[in-house]
Amino acid sequence: MSKTALITGASKGIGKELAYIFAMKGHNLVLVARSADELGRIKVEIEETYAVSVINVVADLSDAAAAQALYNEVKEKVGDIDYLVNNAGFGDYGAFVDADWDCYERMIALNVTTLTHLTHLYVKDWKGRKAGKILNVSSTAAFQPGPMMAVYFATKSFVLHLSEAVGEELKKDNITVTALCPGPTSTHFGEVSKMSASQLVKNVQIADAKEVAELGYRAMMKGKPVVIHGTMNRLAPVAIRFLPRKWVTRLSAKIMMQ
Repeated sequence: MSKTALITGASKGIGKELAYIFAMKGHNLVLVARSADELGRIKVEIEETYAVSVINVVADLSDAAAAQALYNEVKEKVGDIDYLVNNAGFGDYGAFVDADWDCYERMIALNVTTLTHLTHLYVKDWKGRKAGKILNVSSTAAFQPGPMMAVYFATKSFVLHLSEAVGEELKKDNITVTALCPGPTSTHFGEVSKMSASQLVKNVQIADAKEVAELGYRAMMKGKPVVIHGTMNRLAPVAIRFLPRKWVTRLSAKIMMQ
């Protein structure tokens, strides 16, 4: 019997690549994004290529009530799901004081509140049946403060720590939570966040979204708590543990500045 994956932020980048990977593996899909046109094209292509069904939900998940509304709609249209991929998120590059509060409010709502609420809703569903897998897309930003992207880095740290803690709690229930931590990746994110202006993006190799998605899928299916894409990205979190916190912040600031 085919299983079903719910993927947020599925119209572009890592989310889109994950949709194709799940479909290739024979899983039905519920794809969520704001762009009806992009979702429509993906649905047609996947259903013409793979023997799976695709349900699209057009929604802005930065709304406070979005998670419950999405959960209710999916319950009505599809019933139970087996895999949850919390991929939707965005960032903004610039000094903390210069951004409008509305930007941060939407960022926290999407990157933190909606992700946490969806995770909570589905693990409550799965606890009785002792099955279910979650992939939360965090970032290598989770491992240190990020001057010039302070709120974004903080949200991704929250995602990482939440995923690790909840995953540990749910081991006995055979439910796994995986945090995927990519570095700069070839997605629409860089354009939206204006992150391409930073030295971080100018001086590193940009990862391929498909490669990151494949790594995340494999880790999710194995139930790994955390997976970091890229050799240098895996070394950095280990190295900074041995440095004073103020040094880490200053180094991060130097990398993030234009």
